[in-house]
Amino acid sequence: MSKKIVQLNEEIIKSELKELVRGSVEETLNDLLEKEAEALTQAAKYERTEARQGYRSGHYNRNLTTTSGDVTLKMPRLKGVPFETAIIERYRRRESSVEEALIEMYLAGVSVSWLKHRKP
Repeated sequence: MSKKIVQLNEEIIKSELKELVRGSVEETLNDLLEKEAEALTQAAKYERTEARQGYRSGHYNRNLTTTSGDVTLKMPRLKGVPFETAIIERYRRRESSVEEALIEMYLAGVSVSWLKHRKP
């Protein structure tokens, strides 16, 4: 007769994994938005360059519903350059294809840490 040594609460594990995925999706999307803003202005935050095209004017929060839950996107505000993201369609509030692609990238072992250190 075998006895269970460890008991796992599947609901808690699933909710923790879902929150981990939601947090990863939110962080990755915000990093991508930041990189798009850097590419459009041709300068990082607080960077002064000759090639600079526009200026930052803060950001505004936008909610996006994914299958892992709601994420809060920090949409950059730019002056002198229109900001239209290629990640999410304008006025779209629900997106599943972005999340699915990010999960597939994560499972394939693709690291998104390069986003933070990459220059446009």
